[in-house]
Parts: sequence; C-alpha cells; structure tokens
Amino acid sequence: MKLTKAFTFAFCASAALFALSCSKKDGSQSSSGARGAKDGKITLTVWESTNGPDEFIKQAGKIYSESHPNIEIKFVNVELGDAIGQIALDGPAGKGADIFAAPNDRLSSLVSGGHVLPTADSVSVKTHALSSCVKALTSEGVMYGYPVSAETYALFYNRALIKDDEVPRTWEELAKWATDFNAKNVQNGKYGFVMDVGSAYYTIIFTSANGNRLFGPDGTDRQHSYLNTPSSVRGMQFFQTLRPALNNVPADDMGTSTVDAAFQSGNAAMHITGLWNVVPFQKAGVDFGVVPLPSLPGDEVPAASFAGTRAMFVSAYSDHPNEANDFARFLMSDEMQKLRFELTGTLPSVNIKIESPFVGGFLNQLEYAFPMPSIPEMAMFWEAMNNASKNIWNGAEVKAELDACDAAIFSR
Repeated sequence: MKLTKAFTFAFCASAALFALSCSKKDGSQSSSGARGAKDGKITLTVWESTNGPDEFIKQAGKIYSESHPNIEIKFVNVELGDAIGQIALDGPAGKGADIFAAPNDRLSSLVSGGHVLPTADSVSVKTHALSSCVKALTSEGVMYGYPVSAETYALFYNRALIKDDEVPRTWEELAKWATDFNAKNVQNGKYGFVMDVGSAYYTIIFTSANGNRLFGPDGTDRQHSYLNTPSSVRGMQFFQTLRPALNNVPADDMGTSTVDAAFQSGNAAMHITGLWNVVPFQKAGVDFGVVPLPSLPGDEVPAASFAGTRAMFVSAYSDHPNEANDFARFLMSDEMQKLRFELTGTLPSVNIKIESPFVGGFLNQLEYAFPMPSIPEMAMFWEAMNNASKNIWNGAEVKAELDACDAAIFSR
C-alpha cells in the first residue's frame, strides 16, 4: 500500500495574529543589546546541526533580515547533542550563541543551570504550537523555547527489496523475514533489517510492552526508571534474540551513520529512523514507504516510540534577548515551518497543512508514541541505557544490565 495520507491540522483561530507578530519587530531593545550593537547593527548567533537544519537557519535568516535590515543572522555549526555542554561553557564566557537548538528531554538541565530564558509572549506561542510541543517545553508551569519540529521514528522499507504487502506487522514476523532474506542475500551485501542497536533512543521500544514507560506513566518518577521491570526485562530479552536477524553483527558495527548509509545505498530492506531521513533517502533515489513500528510479543498495537520536540532556545547570556526571541518566534511562523519541512522533512510544530506520501506513517506511529521525559535524571539515562543496550545485544545477561542501568541513572 502506498502511503499518500496528507499531514493535516486545522489552522488555529489565532494563527493570523501569531504570524503578524512574527513578521514585525515590537520596537523594543534590551539595554545590553543597544550597547552591544555597532552602528545600529545586531548579529544574532544561532547554533544548529548540519544536513538540513543548517540550511533552514541560513534561508530563514536571510528572509528575516530582509524585513529587519539591522539584524544579521549568523549560523554556527554546533550539533544538537553538543549544544547543552557548550552553552554551559561558552555562555558565561560571553562567546556563546544567542539562540541554539536542543531537544526537549534536556529542558530540566537547561532550566536548572540557568542557561535559557522563558518563552516571550508564551500565550501566543502556546496557541499556535501543537499542544504536545507546548507540554514538552513546559517546566514547573513555565514554557521555555520555541518548538520547531515534532519528532518520532517509524519503520522504513525499500520497495526494491520488500513488497508493500510483505512488510511485517509484528517483531516476530520481522525477525523471520529478515533471517530468511539474509540467508539468500547477505553475500551480496544486502540485509533484511538494520537499526542502531546501541542507541537508547531506539531500544527504548523494547522496554515499552504492556504499557511500561520510562520513569513511570507520566515520565516524572524520580525514584524509579521502570527499565528493570518484568515487562522491560522480557522486552530486552526479545531484543537480544533479534541479533540473527541482523546477521549477528555486533553493536559497535550498527551505529546510526552505518545503518542510515545501508538503507540510503539500497542495501537494507527495512530500517528504523525518522522523518529527518526522508529527504536524504529521496535524493539517493530509494523507493521507500513508511509504516508504524511492528508490535512487540504480547501486544497487538505498534510498539511505543519516543516522541520528541526540537526547540530553539534563547540563551540567558544573550546581549540581545528581545531580538533573539523575535527571530526564534519567527521560525515558528507558517511560512518558516513549511520551509523547514521542505528542507528537513521533519514534522512541523504548528497547525499547518502539508502534503507528503510519508507523513501518514509517522502520524500513525505518533498515536502510540510517548513524550521523552524531561526530568533531570534524563541526563544520566542516555549513557546508561546506551551501554546497557550494547551489552545486551552483545550477549550480556539482561536483568543484570538493566539493574546496573537503573543504578547508574540514580547514582548522583
């Protein structure tokens, strides 16, 4: 079945008002900004990642500067995973960004560290943004940052290697299909299924059977990770049995860049990744489809995935906070969100209509996704669960690894 469902949300009643507020300056300027400006010119430094988001910032900055000729937008490449640590070092030193991208799961660290400012005019922002994005960026009742995309992942499949009606609905079916495919094709450098088996972002899937959720149902339990519950243990034991389906490749050889390249080159029939890879895969000429994740043993619905929000945060160290807030809010305007989708393929964070043959699969998956928690313990989760996932994949005892993971998360 070819997915042609459109990603459609009704416009909010206040969208026009919001867009208007994004298209003009409020005329205000911080005192520090005024002192820091030379000849009335202001440069806003924006940290973002490459492979799409960089081009978005560059193009959006050019458009913004056309109506704000006194403001220059300067893009600096700082990858998403590095921005948190770098702003803590560079911000106080006066050489950090005015605006930087970060995922919602690091919100507590950013707020507790005093690195970001609350969202300006949060009432209009909350009205315009998707409710899930607003929730993801709210801490202690206060919103921080400006959501620029909603993210999750799903199952991609290459139609040159697997037919639409052959795509597995369960993980057991996927394992069998991939194992059979490998037996016939691996000598030609092709694989039935690939995924980053050492990334907690993806392996969290296998801990979620029977409604089990990281840090509890609401993701706010600061005493228990729920990673070593009976359901989670059973799920990760099943995960360990999938290794033959990936042709017994060790975890270190299944990193994100490796598996992305395998699918992009046409050498993998199925792959778990997100909308951010739609554009690269299209450019590579792969004829692919996207469907929700297979269901886990004992479940009848797609396996739960992480749902994330990517946001642009205004640095608490910026000399130009009013201007930085205005540009960050501009990135949420309907025009800019459509541009971002065209350049990156990621889901918009606002209520706009876009057409895509792939978005339907992600919308279906989002029905079963759960927000990445943003409590402080998330900072410890990633390394601990990454290590546990790699060790389990490579044959370690599952319960012992998950117990160690839980202990590491609460070791502070």
